[in-house]
Amino acid sequence: MNRSLRTAATGMYAQQLNVDTISNNLANVNTTGFKKSRVEFQDLMYQTLKPSSLAETGGITPTASSMEIQVGNGTQTVATLKNFTQGDIQPTLPTGLDVAIQGEGFFQIKRPDGTIAYSRDGSFKISSEGQLVTSEGYILDPEIKISTDTQQVLIGKDGIVQAIETGSADPVKLGQFELARFVNPAGLRSIGSNMLVETSASGQPLIGPAGSPGFGVTMQGNLESSNVDVVEEMVSMITAQRAYEINSKTIKTVEDMLTMANNLKR
Repeated sequence: MNRSLRTAATGMYAQQLNVDTISNNLANVNTTGFKKSRVEFQDLMYQTLKPSSLAETGGITPTASSMEIQVGNGTQTVATLKNFTQGDIQPTLPTGLDVAIQGEGFFQIKRPDGTIAYSRDGSFKISSEGQLVTSEGYILDPEIKISTDTQQVLIGKDGIVQAIETGSADPVKLGQFELARFVNPAGLRSIGSNMLVETSASGQPLIGPAGSPGFGVTMQGNLESSNVDVVEEMVSMITAQRAYEINSKTIKTVEDMLTMANNLKR
């Protein structure tokens, strides 16, 4: 019975992590460029209580479990997998600095320590030095500077940034968005602030200009919304809640059985 208690406890702990993940998805339903996660489960080691007698004598058993008794020891969470499906493109200001990526790729963001992080959040601002930066003040890489004489900024689908300056009708090219994509984007690690960093699982980034083969296009005056489906997450939460409840009832049942065994009299 101690095995039953431990097995049910692993189920409750796994479902608690499942609910934690679902709640984080729901909390970020309005976060720009957020990608939802799901928990992956795995059964634990099995204990063989009675080995197959035919296997020991060289016989052939019809099924793996017909001549032996195996009991599992519960479940565990092995990973949280991000879903990088495209979120809805929401229009903002047509001539603003909001940029959405339609298709594959991430913006490259330079962190204070010089390393590069990756993001789908294109709500850019202008710093005091004229650089395009994120809401946290991190600089876009490669760096794009906008002068004080700029009247309007134009960003094409190919990522080329142009500026119309005071007294001039011809746009001046300021730079171009270079996107990064990964063979296994699910291997990226979240660090908060709408940013991810590469890991050995994600592989090294492939860099290319927006709109080139294999890379998405940049859409000025738009932002990519979260890909969280509220209805789907609510159904998942109900399922996790019921799984947690049934595991707790297992513990209560085992406790009742132990009570009966302790109350036995000769």
